[in-house]
Amino acid sequence: MTARPLPVRPRFAAVGVRALGAMVLAMVLASCSLLNGEDRSQEAATAKADPSIVASAPEGLEEFYSQEVVWEPCENEFQCASVTVPMDYGNPDGETIQIAALRAPSTGKKTGSLLVNPGGPGASGYDFVKDAAGTHFSQAVRDSYDLVGFDPRGVKRSAPVTCMTDAERDAARSKIYDLETDAGLAEVLADNKATAAQCEEQTGPVLGNIDTVSSAKDVDVLRAVVNDPKLNYLGYSYGTFLGSTYASLFPDNVGRMVLDGALDPSISNEELTSGQARAFEKAIRAYVASCQGQDGCPLSGDVDSGVQQIRDLIAAVQQTPPTAKDGRVVNATMFVSGLITPLYNDQSWPALTQALEAAMTGDVSLMLRLADLGADRSSNGTYTSNSTFAFNAINCLDYPMESETAAMRAEQQRLMQDSPTFGYFFAYGGTNCVDWPYESVRTPSPMEYSGGSPIVVIGTTGDPATPVEWASSLRKQLGNAALLTWEGEGHTAYGRSNSCIEDAVDSYLVSGQVPADNTVC
Repeated sequence: MTARPLPVRPRFAAVGVRALGAMVLAMVLASCSLLNGEDRSQEAATAKADPSIVASAPEGLEEFYSQEVVWEPCENEFQCASVTVPMDYGNPDGETIQIAALRAPSTGKKTGSLLVNPGGPGASGYDFVKDAAGTHFSQAVRDSYDLVGFDPRGVKRSAPVTCMTDAERDAARSKIYDLETDAGLAEVLADNKATAAQCEEQTGPVLGNIDTVSSAKDVDVLRAVVNDPKLNYLGYSYGTFLGSTYASLFPDNVGRMVLDGALDPSISNEELTSGQARAFEKAIRAYVASCQGQDGCPLSGDVDSGVQQIRDLIAAVQQTPPTAKDGRVVNATMFVSGLITPLYNDQSWPALTQALEAAMTGDVSLMLRLADLGADRSSNGTYTSNSTFAFNAINCLDYPMESETAAMRAEQQRLMQDSPTFGYFFAYGGTNCVDWPYESVRTPSPMEYSGGSPIVVIGTTGDPATPVEWASSLRKQLGNAALLTWEGEGHTAYGRSNSCIEDAVDSYLVSGQVPADNTVC
């Protein structure tokens, strides 16, 4: 029987939304800078609490809402600060943690701050604003807002989940398991149990307090310390879940909120995985159709034939894992991760074509590089973030997961029907949390919002990670919201789509003009 690799969890590849999920954009973001407006970042600024904002603090949290935050010059042209929050909101007098934030000062007449979360869970908002402030946002938005990126609790600079050394991460990614046998399943469960113990030992008690509800409460503290009476917020992918959670907890504090690439908070982990499996299958077919319409595409025949050639390539890697030029063996999970990463942005499809062409001649080095991009691994062997570990730790708290053997094997069969190309690799997600040291704290349910400020929800018809129907579902749950739909390929829309989306969002953020509900761009 063919050895089976550790299951791919497609949301791992989503951790950076555009910055990490798309190689072309990653290269652009790596070199961008703030090019417009007056540089006000070189002077430290102390944000003194507005008494009216402190007065609205939840009982027992006044000291956190009233803290004075010093924004120091950092990262050449930005300002950085650490914001103190309770480790456990159920015990605000107990231990505290620090939330790392980075601010790009407004370039015009400031009307407030715009807090930004790029997804994951596990992605760094600090890095996103640092890398994308100068190119991702329009001048009108840059003029109107201080852009504030933050690392949510558990992520990178904010009480990070810590589990493995870089060498151990390489070793874990390269393992091969045969999960269709009891012995193979027992092996992966034992390895995951050992990893969970490492995470618990190295991270400490904060590991049990990095759920999304706790992060949403941190967001309200951040709103207070930047002295905004209402939260202005842009969230991508998982960031939409963080945003909608905030809206349900603090409905009266919502200002202008954009949720792009929406997650449906009412669905289970298993429904989420199934939806992604179908959406990635749709995306690979869209990619193949595009590739075959261009000169030099290595996939011959019609779309069905092209997709089958990719499946045959995956099967060949499963049967005999090849070695890349750097000497690493590429198992099927790594290969599939390389296939998935460029599907997040159609601008990266040419990179996928190059990687496929090379792989079909026996060289998997480019495919491995794409997989490394999705895993935040640099070419020198270092990992630049803890996104993989944060992703798993946060999801284990946010989602109850099915971990019974019979149920997981039945799910595998359903996933293979949902996605003949990728479904095999999406199964057995429950093995990640069965021995996690903390139980889940949330039961998926529709999100309720009673606030008076309309929220803008965005979906993309060809989104592989957050299927477009989830945006429609979230819009209905929120009630006081407007739905924008981009007819395009890739994950999320604002900042990479067309003028219809960009203008609608900019008008909403800058002037408060709510787009017509069910606008299609």
